Amino acid sequence: MLGQKPKANIAIFCETRAEWMIAAQACFMYNFQLVTLYATLGGPAIVHGLNETEVTNIITSKELLQTKLKDIVSLVPRLRHIITVDGKPPTWSEFPKGVIVHTMAAVQALGVKANVEKKAHSKPLPSDIAVIMYTSGSTGIPKGVMISHSNIIASITGMARRIPRLGEEDVYIGYLPLAHVLELSAELVCLSHGCRIGYSSPQTLADQSSKIKKGSKGDTSVLKPTLMAAVPEIMDRIYKNVMNKVNEMSAFQRNLFILAYNYKMEQISKGCSTPLCDRFVFRNVRRLLGGNIRLLLCGGAPLSATTQRFMNICFCCPVGQGYGLTESTGAGTITEVWDYNTGRVGAPLVCCEIKLKNWEEGGYFNTDKPHPRGEILIGGQNVTMGYYKNEAKTKTDFFEDENGQRWLCTGDIGEFDPDGCLKIIDRKKDLVKLQAGEYVSLGKVEAALKNLPLIDNICAYANSYHSYVIGFVVPNQKELTELARTKGFKGTWEELCNSSEMENEVLKVLSEAAISASLEKFEIPLKIRLSPDPWTPETGLVTDAFKLKRKELKTHYQADIERMYGRK
Repeated sequence: MLGQKPKANIAIFCETRAEWMIAAQACFMYNFQLVTLYATLGGPAIVHGLNETEVTNIITSKELLQTKLKDIVSLVPRLRHIITVDGKPPTWSEFPKGVIVHTMAAVQALGVKANVEKKAHSKPLPSDIAVIMYTSGSTGIPKGVMISHSNIIASITGMARRIPRLGEEDVYIGYLPLAHVLELSAELVCLSHGCRIGYSSPQTLADQSSKIKKGSKGDTSVLKPTLMAAVPEIMDRIYKNVMNKVNEMSAFQRNLFILAYNYKMEQISKGCSTPLCDRFVFRNVRRLLGGNIRLLLCGGAPLSATTQRFMNICFCCPVGQGYGLTESTGAGTITEVWDYNTGRVGAPLVCCEIKLKNWEEGGYFNTDKPHPRGEILIGGQNVTMGYYKNEAKTKTDFFEDENGQRWLCTGDIGEFDPDGCLKIIDRKKDLVKLQAGEYVSLGKVEAALKNLPLIDNICAYANSYHSYVIGFVVPNQKELTELARTKGFKGTWEELCNSSEMENEVLKVLSEAAISASLEKFEIPLKIRLSPDPWTPETGLVTDAFKLKRKELKTHYQADIERMYGRK
């Protein structure tokens, strides 16, 4: 209707909501290649994505049109049509000549009229591109990953196999960005099996969420979902919230909770259930997510063993961990529901194979005993077609074997357990060589310290010109204030974070935790910077899946790095 041709690109730049999925299904049906962009991307990244894909039509929301798109429309010369999913924006005059703003309802009305004329539309082939997904990578400008229709079918087939009794009785709550492969594939799994989907947002998810009025109910309490996907950041937040509540209980209640917790942990390891504990002790915790969750799926980054065990016990449901990349259409591995081991991401899905390739520099070999280790390679129908207009990068990350099967080199380091389950143990990019020649895995240091109550987020940093590791820390406001009080320090939140005395106090706590986590001496951060402001996707310091953007964090804290290393 608006001149969109089959196999041409059309962009969607919108928050997670029903209209996002409705628009996407229409594009799949008519063979329009859907370009997806995170709603939290910065201006230059959005301009890059829209211009690289040469889109003329973009689907968006009123709010994003007025906050993000308005300022950059003039930098996207090919743009002709903007479709808003939620009614007309109040002002029209500011748009450059030639750009028309439509509402989704108006475009649907045009579609109904065209259908009366019964024009045959071209159906996609399995090998046609369905989505060009821009990843807000942890490095540099975003890359577009070309995902075909057959990639999507393979991926959702593999994932659905790991969710028992998936069907029309299930209710899924969608709140993660749909422009992220984890959320898109999870929702497509649900739609393909007749599950209902309720749409939410991270700010309205639970009763305690930031945009829920005190005394009102959060989305999980109203929807009572049975299935939910989460990133570790969200799960860690729930864990810390509940533990804070436990600490505020009376001594009797607290001891009862701890007793029930330890008893259930013991029973789980024997494969037994604990109906009385579930009913009398953990029922209130379960209610935080509506009370009906039967499976929590976690992906996007490693989930700490403490948080995983906590979710298993308190929410009385399995926590499935999965591993996949945008480049593998989100599919790779998912744990079985009966597997209560922590720290593993499960066995390969039916849609793919996984093998480990030696990485000599890091000292990982697939002949290592007792468990083979190496860089994870994923092969199969779910491995995507490569990067859009980036042949060189496609050649370095993808290859075809002698049987014509496509493989992806992930850059992640894995280890196989004897039962064929995978553990992610390192990442190639996170390895830094110190001045004295020792290799430090920054991810390993962060994983060892991230779950301390005192720490909301941490980024370890090192370079080869120095002999020690430093760190940037977002402290937990409640815990740090309490620590300051016991040590007799006074001041505003900013003053506490900027005080060298508090840095030293936090360092002591970090060092103790690092020693008990068996970190080597050279891996323990020697100096830190406390950040009064949290890192969110809006600040550009973490991705939408809350992974650290090391390059941006380094730039942001450059002055502190020079201070901590003594200027050279």
